[in-house]
Amino acid sequence: MFIGFYGASVVLTYIGLSFSVVGMVLAFLGHIPIAIMCLILSGVCDMFDGTIARACKRTDDEKKFGVQIDSLADTVCFGVFPVILGICMGFTSRFNILIYIIYVLAAVIRLAYFNVLSETSFEKRKKEKVSYFHGLPVTSIAIILPFTYNLNIFMNQGVFVKAYPLVMLSTAILFVINIKIKKPTGMWYVICSILAAIEIAIISAAMR
Repeated sequence: MFIGFYGASVVLTYIGLSFSVVGMVLAFLGHIPIAIMCLILSGVCDMFDGTIARACKRTDDEKKFGVQIDSLADTVCFGVFPVILGICMGFTSRFNILIYIIYVLAAVIRLAYFNVLSETSFEKRKKEKVSYFHGLPVTSIAIILPFTYNLNIFMNQGVFVKAYPLVMLSTAILFVINIKIKKPTGMWYVICSILAAIEIAIISAAMR
């Protein structure tokens, strides 16, 4: 009845995207802490969709669709959503706007670049297991930004206002710089999940 594919891995991507849409609405309504939690949950969904995808038997078309839908979802979840969070927190100076432009451009360039690589080397990628990233994955903002937000609890507001755009700029540069970063494996997934749970717990405690 509907175009597209709906296997377990892409459904998890859709769930992660849904968390981000809800988070953006909450940010616009002024519920920043819960919106930050939504970003974390989007990151968790993205972290495991690849693992589930590799465990499922898929056709080549399903694999290619998975690559495309993952990048499109990442553009919204980890490209646009962090910018909306910054705007809704009141970071709207000209300097901040410039940082937002750089950040979104870096995220989109990275995602488009690896989409091209996925298309041109699809057969090679099926035979070889790549064990590292070139540059920082855009998903990493789902850990970095909440960590920065949580620092606001322990630092002066003026420091946080300056730290936020600098973190966004540094992350943007790391998106596109050509350095090798080892891909997470079993234990790293556990560590990242624990970090996500800790960040959510800190935000929840601060809301009380």
